[in-house]
Amino acid sequence: MFRQYKAHPWHGVSIGNLYPEIVTAFVEIVPTDTVKYEVDKDSGYLSIDRPQKYSNVIPALYGFLPQTYSGQLVAELSNKALGRTDIIGDGDPVDICILTEKDIVHGDLLVKCRPIGGFRLLDSDEADDKLIAVMRNDAIYGQYRNMSDVPEQIIERLKHYFTTYKDIPGSDKRRTELASIYDVDVAHEVIRCAINDYKENFWMIR
Repeated sequence: MFRQYKAHPWHGVSIGNLYPEIVTAFVEIVPTDTVKYEVDKDSGYLSIDRPQKYSNVIPALYGFLPQTYSGQLVAELSNKALGRTDIIGDGDPVDICILTEKDIVHGDLLVKCRPIGGFRLLDSDEADDKLIAVMRNDAIYGQYRNMSDVPEQIIERLKHYFTTYKDIPGSDKRRTELASIYDVDVAHEVIRCAINDYKENFWMIR
């Protein structure tokens, strides 16, 4: 048997059988992109979401984990960690940033990587976690095992991007809030919850 059609990057690609330690991510945008691309949820093709509003660009490969979903279980992790009850999942696959020394010039590709932590980001009271990972066997970043291994300058660049990338020019109101930074154990828990949220919401597709 052969595949007649291209697999949908969210629903038709496997996260891999080594998760949560090693995962397959789908990369949508790279640091040289001045336009934010996003997978169209119906067709699976990359579409133009919007031009970047400011001169800062994503300082890492950026995409999502296939067959994951930010739903009730993912939201509950944020509610529990922050002592709240009103946070809900954003209804998207879980986002991931991948650190690598290599110059990857375009998105729309799959990357095997190792999660090492993440940002607990809130977007208008919706859980919008940003996992941080390193490309598997990367010559520079491949040795990192936890967020404490990442240079502070890289953390600050990522923090600045994710706390400003959805702001409306001329507005003083911030749409996103970085509630906390977590390490590898919590990142693994987010992945497990996101996979279970996906199974709960998309069991017919599977």
